[in-house]
Amino acid sequence: MPAVDKLLLEEALQDSPQTRSLLSVFEEDAGTLTDYTNQLLQAMQRVYGAQNEMCLATQQLSKQLLAYEKQNFALGKGDEEVISTLHYFSKVVDELNVLHTELAKQLADTMVLPIIQFREKDLTEVSTLKDLFGLASNEHDLSMAKYSRLPKKKENEKVKTEVGKEVAAARRKQHLSSLQYYCALNALQYRKRMAMMEPMIGFAHGQINFFKKGAEMFSKHMDSFLSSVADMVQSIQVELEAEAEKMRVSQQEFLSVDESVYTPDSDVAAPQINRNLIQKAGYLNLRNKTGLVTTTWERLYFFTQGGNLMCQPRGAVAGGLIQDLDNCSVMAVDCEDRRYCFQITTPNGKSGIILQAESRKENEEWICAINNISRQIYLTDNPEAVAIKLNQTALQAVTPITSFGKKQESSCPSQNLKNSEMENENDKIVPKATASLPEAEELIAPGTPIQFDIVLPATEFLDQNRGSRRTNPFGETEDESFPEAEDSLLQQMFIVRFLGSMAVKTDSTTEVIYEAMRQVLAARAIHNIFRMTESHLMVTSQSLRLIDPQTQVSRANFELTSVTQFAAHQENKRLVGFVIRIPESTGEESLSTYIFESNSEGEKICYAINLGKEIIEVQKDPEALAQLMLSIPLTNDGKYVLLNDQPDDNDGNPSEHRGAESEA
Repeated sequence: MPAVDKLLLEEALQDSPQTRSLLSVFEEDAGTLTDYTNQLLQAMQRVYGAQNEMCLATQQLSKQLLAYEKQNFALGKGDEEVISTLHYFSKVVDELNVLHTELAKQLADTMVLPIIQFREKDLTEVSTLKDLFGLASNEHDLSMAKYSRLPKKKENEKVKTEVGKEVAAARRKQHLSSLQYYCALNALQYRKRMAMMEPMIGFAHGQINFFKKGAEMFSKHMDSFLSSVADMVQSIQVELEAEAEKMRVSQQEFLSVDESVYTPDSDVAAPQINRNLIQKAGYLNLRNKTGLVTTTWERLYFFTQGGNLMCQPRGAVAGGLIQDLDNCSVMAVDCEDRRYCFQITTPNGKSGIILQAESRKENEEWICAINNISRQIYLTDNPEAVAIKLNQTALQAVTPITSFGKKQESSCPSQNLKNSEMENENDKIVPKATASLPEAEELIAPGTPIQFDIVLPATEFLDQNRGSRRTNPFGETEDESFPEAEDSLLQQMFIVRFLGSMAVKTDSTTEVIYEAMRQVLAARAIHNIFRMTESHLMVTSQSLRLIDPQTQVSRANFELTSVTQFAAHQENKRLVGFVIRIPESTGEESLSTYIFESNSEGEKICYAINLGKEIIEVQKDPEALAQLMLSIPLTNDGKYVLLNDQPDDNDGNPSEHRGAESEA
């Protein structure tokens, strides 16, 4: 016999939309079978009750047998033998139409009774289990909704335990009812074949026993045919018993799992989190706004497909696109006093959707998976290996190291302005390389905190300063025009994003900047911090100024004389950092390193800072200042344009950098 379509019992606990969709196919098949069984039973009862109209009744039965092929069962695989058998029986019924006069007793026992038992026992059992499964599913949804509403701030362990037990009981009840329901639907595929053929065997035997003429008619070829049909039914019965035993064993195995399978967030203390996922699927609560201040949460099934986040409601055939994950950012958020919430932000910085996971493990795995997908790891040849390598690199980055590997000498104009000897040759300042590389602990104290939010976004800044006078959080006043910039011989603007800052122990070498870059980037990767605030960095001959691009408000200001070290990353050319020496109220001085990511090369920012320091030095000597300004090109309107003449990597021609104009 061909294989029979079955519902997988191992999918019962997950209860995914794919399983529900397949379940609907089985339910449709059971409904079609119920309708057909009722029609077939009516035809048989007509044969039994209308002896005087037996000819008409047998004709109707013959037609009904032929109608089985046209029922279009959703799970019609393996019914070819049944269809061919029913076709042959239809011909036999037509031949015996004139012979059926009195079959009341035998037809009641051998033809009508089996199909009635099939309908009242098997089909009714499936209908009852369907209702129980629906009630268990609704109870589980209600318990999950109650569990999702548990508060995070005022957490009551007793209430949490009770609700957790309620969710576990509801989930176990749903699991049990789904297993029973699936087993009944699987068995129905075998029973329907027997139920279609057994009554006809009894009908045929009744005809043989009741009529001698019928016995003579069926004496040869009909006996062999009925024997083959009986053997086929017996083989189906054997398959059913074997499958029933297999499903019973599987059901016991699935129900013998640990209680933690049913309890959400059972391993909250030390969950085993897989940070190398490149695809993820499961149920999440989606936050929907229903008004200006009102929101609702909807529990839906989410899964990732390539670089997209998909959502599939129950009963839907396929999922729909919710969010493009390429180059997006994701971070954990606090939302409406709910636990395990995270937000996906689009690449342009707009707030995306907010989702809630049912446990800490699911929450962190979703964040890690979306983070890996946003890096487009799935497009590589071996995405799993790439994800593992990236996460291992991030973990190693925050591990203290005992010594630095020898780095290549950088071609950037970064200067050691404190301990390096400076030589003046052809009006250029050339630094001497440091003799040795210090240890990591000599540069930055272990455990030094990292600040990621020194620069506030423009919208948050405006929200915090809606009074009559705007106050800058860094002590700067709002000046729409910067007098020192107007009088400065150097003005150059760069678009940068603040990555982090931290206190350092020394400013004697640029290695402290490289170490700060390593620790800041590693901390962002480990803690899934991807939000960065864009600012304009204005480099003048007096200061470094961070300006809000939307409001033109000065966010932070550093005197150029307080910048003691600056350098660009040797591999990632867009990373740049500088060390600031800040006097304290106690009379001592503190050192802090600030790390930025620039839209242009970090070498250009270092060049501008170095040029500003040169201007500060030569301002003491008017002749040297004049020579320096003569080396800068002059525009048609009488302004100086500062160009960063850095050679390109390919053709050696001067790169076209963002120029800054100043009055002659």
